[in-house]
Amino acid sequence: MSSYQFTVQVAPRYLPEQSAPDKHVFSFAYTVTVTNSGTVPAQLIARHWVITDSNGHVEEVKGLGVVGHQPLLQPGESFQYSSGSRLRSASGTMQGSYFCVADDGERFEAAIPVFHLVASESAPPGRLLH
Repeated sequence: MSSYQFTVQVAPRYLPEQSAPDKHVFSFAYTVTVTNSGTVPAQLIARHWVITDSNGHVEEVKGLGVVGHQPLLQPGESFQYSSGSRLRSASGTMQGSYFCVADDGERFEAAIPVFHLVASESAPPGRLLH
């Protein structure tokens, strides 16, 4: 196990009540759980998302923290938050990374593996664990 490691779990879901397919607006929510699976305390400082719809439109989102927080996580501790995204098509993907700094000053990146956004009212909620 690396001393510096965050594990990321994402559970996306389609929001039909906030979507307008006839206007090419597809809304999604996702819940992210970030766990410090390393051996030293570390803080999530910034995020970088790459959002791609099925038409090939790519949007990059960068910013400090997540939903207004820069959580400091002890080894084994988790932080969970929910956010959302809109696509111009009924499906797409998201992936990215978190920039983190450990208590000892070591900087590291935590990957957010690709997960799928699919607009389907009858589909069960999607989830991807990493």
